Amino acid sequence: MSDWTPEAALPAELKQEIEAAATGTESLLAFLHVVERLKTTPRTGWLRYKMIDDPESIADHQYRMSIIAMLSLSPVNQNTCVKMALVHDMAEAIVGDITPFDGMTKAEKSRREQASIIYMAALVEKYNPEAAKELVDLWNQYEHCSSPEARLVKDIDKFELMLQTYEYEKKHKFAEDLSQFYTLRDVIKTEEIGKLADELLRKRQVAMDKLGVKWD
Repeated sequence: MSDWTPEAALPAELKQEIEAAATGTESLLAFLHVVERLKTTPRTGWLRYKMIDDPESIADHQYRMSIIAMLSLSPVNQNTCVKMALVHDMAEAIVGDITPFDGMTKAEKSRREQASIIYMAALVEKYNPEAAKELVDLWNQYEHCSSPEARLVKDIDKFELMLQTYEYEKKHKFAEDLSQFYTLRDVIKTEEIGKLADELLRKRQVAMDKLGVKWD
């Protein structure tokens, strides 16, 4: 069993601020400082590619996911989906963006993320107990794909990655082969997001044909 803890993963200065928080307001401010790390932590999967010199942050990804959820026509609770899109990667403010290339088991990744979201929710609880509970509930729904909203947001997560991939390809004129990311289309299950993904794939093919790009 790993001895990893959220407390140990935080910078010393931020940890001290959390420990010194005596009121609900101070605790919320400490929480918001933790969340700030989402704005400055890159989506590490992109760092493997030389052409991507300014990779998106975790917060960038979360933000566009929430916009897609807000605009969705799917018959689910949109408010829940928007909140879930904002919360689903929140634990990465402490854990970081763990990818399959990091060699960590899914069970350990989930354990660290769950410990982190509970740790972060405890900071919110001193200010707004109801919101703290909602953070954990939304994270659990997403993690276990236990609701129609979670199923939609899971697909939005995959589609947003495909969308970002295409944007990097266009920006850098397909300088590197990012085809592997489009295999996510095979696991998108909701009709609406599937249609969006198919249109994106069509646009990508047109762009590749225009430049004479072909990947094996």
